[in-house]
Amino acid sequence: MDVPPDFLCPISMELMKDPVTIATGLSYERKNIEKWFFTYKKKTCPATMQSIKNFDVTPNHNLKRLIVEWQNQNKASQSCSSSSSPSPSVKHDDMLSLLKTIESSPFKVSSLKKLRSIIEIGDEIINTDFILSSGVEVLVQIIVQILYESHDFVTFRACEEALGVLQQLPLSEEERTFELLSKQESIKSMAIMLQRGSAEGRLYTITIFQKMSKSNYDWNFVIQDQGIDFFKSLLELVSDEICTKASSRALDVLIDILGGSKKSRLKAIEAGAVCVLIELLPDSNQSSKCEKVLVLLKLLCECAEGRQALVEHGMAIAAISKKMLHVSNTTTKIAVKILWLICSLHPTERVLEEMLVYGSVKKLLALLHIDGRSSTKDKVLKMFKLHGNLWKRYPCFPCELKEYLALVDDSR
Repeated sequence: MDVPPDFLCPISMELMKDPVTIATGLSYERKNIEKWFFTYKKKTCPATMQSIKNFDVTPNHNLKRLIVEWQNQNKASQSCSSSSSPSPSVKHDDMLSLLKTIESSPFKVSSLKKLRSIIEIGDEIINTDFILSSGVEVLVQIIVQILYESHDFVTFRACEEALGVLQQLPLSEEERTFELLSKQESIKSMAIMLQRGSAEGRLYTITIFQKMSKSNYDWNFVIQDQGIDFFKSLLELVSDEICTKASSRALDVLIDILGGSKKSRLKAIEAGAVCVLIELLPDSNQSSKCEKVLVLLKLLCECAEGRQALVEHGMAIAAISKKMLHVSNTTTKIAVKILWLICSLHPTERVLEEMLVYGSVKKLLALLHIDGRSSTKDKVLKMFKLHGNLWKRYPCFPCELKEYLALVDDSR
């Protein structure tokens, strides 16, 4: 059921729970108008843009009472409505009308939410109709607006909702949607959202970036334009323990970016990627997440700077060793590749000692007894040929393993 317009906050276009009145006589949701005044330092009425000097807010008890009464009266009908499963069909004229409202209204959030609920149906016909009706062009114009009004609360919320619609659309390199979202202004706007958006806004953005990765987007412009700030934003999402979707999608985007160029790896290292990834490993018990983290560490260790950052981290060798022979065959293979890079290109005595103390050497020896020939086994054999004599001199080296090293020596 449609909400009476007077019950909607003019900023968010959502039903008010704590309406307050300002100097111009208009009412707003308290948290929205306080953010407008005190966070964004605005000195105008959001609806009329009239300048004001008195920023006091007064609770509107009468309006709140009317809203509560309206909610109570419609509770039964709302409950019935929410329990119905079929979605109403959406006509072409309805889509055009909604897009026209979004283009013309200064307060777009409510209409964008309705549009998102339509696209959420996932109907290919609806999505195609939306694209052919220039819906993507309309929403991209909303997104790029934050480049010029990045501190405007209303503009920022509209951008988040627009991204919420766009992240549901399919993306491929040949499509118009991909072309519009790949433009420099669009990418800059989404980078801002990734840094400063709400949890939802950042999830929408990283979902779009993940789809762009799968469509072979060239990330060079983003890396040059945003620098390490872009990688810091991605690493914050990677570390997100609440939204696992955002974390997983950020890992996918990072893998695509770092796999593309050495320059991107150096920027990621500068942003602290090695430290973040190592500290994620102990809690990465799902094979898919663990594999992604190790793939990223392997890519970073292909740079001297990445190897240096890894060996300087106190728990790196222990964390990598723990995942060998524990999570999956793939994680074991990637962990061996990382240790091989360290052992062959950055073999400090401290690292070699840690490999022995934290169980890496014992697990590597176990891999030698797996039947058959493999590139992983070859790397293990080369590590022992390089450092076996040093390891067996340590008092903590297990006596029963010395005979295995003798076999390795004989194979030289």
